[in-house]
Amino acid sequence: MGTANHGVFSLPPPIDISLENLAEFPEGRRVLTCIQCGTCAGTCPYGELMQYPPRRIIGMLRAGELEKVFTSDSLLNCVACYACTAKCPRGIDLTGVLLPLVKEQVLLRLPEMPAELQRALENKLRYGNPMGESPRKRAAWVKTAGVPVRILHEDPRPVDVLWFVECYSSYYPRGQQCARATAKVFHALGVDFAILGNEEKCAGECGRLSWERGLYNTLMEYNMLVLGKYQFKLIVTSCPHAYDAFRYRYTALRFNYDLRHTIPFLTQYLDRLKPRLRRKVSYKVTYHDSCCLGRHSSVYEEPRMLLQAIPGGKLVEMTHNRVNTICCGGGGGGMWLDTYYKAKGYERLSERRVKEAVATGADVLAVACPYEISRFEDALKVLGYEKKMIVRDIVELLAEAMEV
Repeated sequence: MGTANHGVFSLPPPIDISLENLAEFPEGRRVLTCIQCGTCAGTCPYGELMQYPPRRIIGMLRAGELEKVFTSDSLLNCVACYACTAKCPRGIDLTGVLLPLVKEQVLLRLPEMPAELQRALENKLRYGNPMGESPRKRAAWVKTAGVPVRILHEDPRPVDVLWFVECYSSYYPRGQQCARATAKVFHALGVDFAILGNEEKCAGECGRLSWERGLYNTLMEYNMLVLGKYQFKLIVTSCPHAYDAFRYRYTALRFNYDLRHTIPFLTQYLDRLKPRLRRKVSYKVTYHDSCCLGRHSSVYEEPRMLLQAIPGGKLVEMTHNRVNTICCGGGGGGMWLDTYYKAKGYERLSERRVKEAVATGADVLAVACPYEISRFEDALKVLGYEKKMIVRDIVELLAEAMEV
């Protein structure tokens, strides 16, 4: 069964941003190898709006003028899309190391945090989810799942798959549709799965990448303690942001569980899945590559394999796909900064992406992240395209193709 070493957690000490201190850490030494090529600014979706893109931040660090960066709200435009990291010729982890450290310092000096973002972070701390919903309602969707969904605190027997559902799939109505579809597909494949239910809290990845180290550590410690209560072989999550957090951040607390995102997990079942996809659908589908799942974890082909297995469907690609995908704008706190961006007169990235999706002539914009459903559905309505295209999670399409 999956196990992890528990007891007294030991988080790594925070890294102070200074030329001298960074040189003491491998990650810092790599930051200092920046060749000032400007690729990071050029590939950033909001690069033209940022006063201090990563290249310039490093230049200011070298010049001993970081305080000017800390007193600017420029980094509110960073949506943690990993584009700069993926394209950096020096292989510097700009998204995971440099930018969070600078954001934390910016937060301390902001005269006022955007209200929408502040409310979401406060809700995560108080309720364990950004919506401010009661933790007791987290598993309410199970009653309408249509298939048995075991909740571990009610039935703590060992299980093969612990499904970490996450916030938007637990509370948001469209997310709950995806959760029900996922439960149906798991059940049809005979997967032995269970959920944490009311014991689950947000994995916290966006808390870490959107300013608040203390909040992130609190959520991380809590979830690790809950995971340690149960026996399971594998963690599967439907949220790329939770997957990102577990894979790259929770290792600070000795997270050593076997881990999958739902899409690669289901790809392993393709031989058993295909005979169950008996309903022909006549959709023309285009797929949006998630930044966390795609650029950061190189999961590109598995989503397309599942979509191509659906009978009757046709997959078409957007101009920007795979590593060149355009971010939906929800990462790094961007999910709760739309009001801020609108006030600044910026084009929302979700609208930019939807325009490209509609240009393919597709009927369906397929996604693999709970954030993207609400962002793209809203963008379609704002742009007047809601009758031309619908947004569906890949697992929703699989569940639909299973229905006779």
